[in-house]
Amino acid sequence: MKPVSFVIPNYKKNPLIKHLPKIIKACPKNSEIIVVDDCSPDDTTAYLKKHFSQVKVISNKVNQRFAQTCNIGIKAAKNNLVFLLNSDVVPKLNFLKPLIKHFNDPKMFAVNCLEIQTVNGKREISGKNKCQFKRGLFIHQAVKITNLNQPTKNCWASGGSMMLDKKKFLQVGGFDLLYKPAYWEDIDLSWIAREKYGYKIMFEPRSQVFHNHETTNITIFGKRKIKIMSARNQLLFIWKNIRGFKLLQHFIWLPYHLIFTNIRSQGVFLISLLQAIKIQIKK
Repeated sequence: MKPVSFVIPNYKKNPLIKHLPKIIKACPKNSEIIVVDDCSPDDTTAYLKKHFSQVKVISNKVNQRFAQTCNIGIKAAKNNLVFLLNSDVVPKLNFLKPLIKHFNDPKMFAVNCLEIQTVNGKREISGKNKCQFKRGLFIHQAVKITNLNQPTKNCWASGGSMMLDKKKFLQVGGFDLLYKPAYWEDIDLSWIAREKYGYKIMFEPRSQVFHNHETTNITIFGKRKIKIMSARNQLLFIWKNIRGFKLLQHFIWLPYHLIFTNIRSQGVFLISLLQAIKIQIKK
């Protein structure tokens, strides 16, 4: 089996140290495990070096957020196959083999895993997705998974649990810092890889991970700010990547969204639009 580098962007000791033993157990012995600590306010770096000596630790001197933290870790990886996972994601045993086979295809860029999660006491699975251009906006959404044995094409590979080709990742420019602090950077990356370079993005349901949903973003930003960031980055994605008649449609639909979508979102759309315009002017 080809060697793999595991890159885990991290902020704060928990939930990382709770899941790290299971992650190490799921990784083959020839794997490289890299934790990029994004300037945690606790003793994460010291703790990892003391208790997990087999893990390579990279410490950001200042907080960089998700995209740049991932870029740093992927660039530092010694293997060309890199598995990127969140600190609240734990792979199942024997999850690698189905992923690695896809990279025999020279056009393969990234492969997304099936995520198993518990929501309100119910087991849910996700990872398959699609995108469409609707009412002047680029919409992404989950797709129901009906076959657990059949890989399919995906619109994007989620940064929380995907394997990628490092050389191709660097070729397309990595995660764009335009979307800092978070959201839409993995969709943008997948779009560029597929639309501009002709690479493939896949979903592999036989490779499974547990997603424990212990994200730090809600505690740091709050739900409303997350909605604003996501809507703002949706606009930035469109202005960066969409051209021709669809871009014209986008601007035609903007007055509608400024009235009705803004009312439904309780002002989120207008704030997002103003923030996106400000970022665009500064570029």
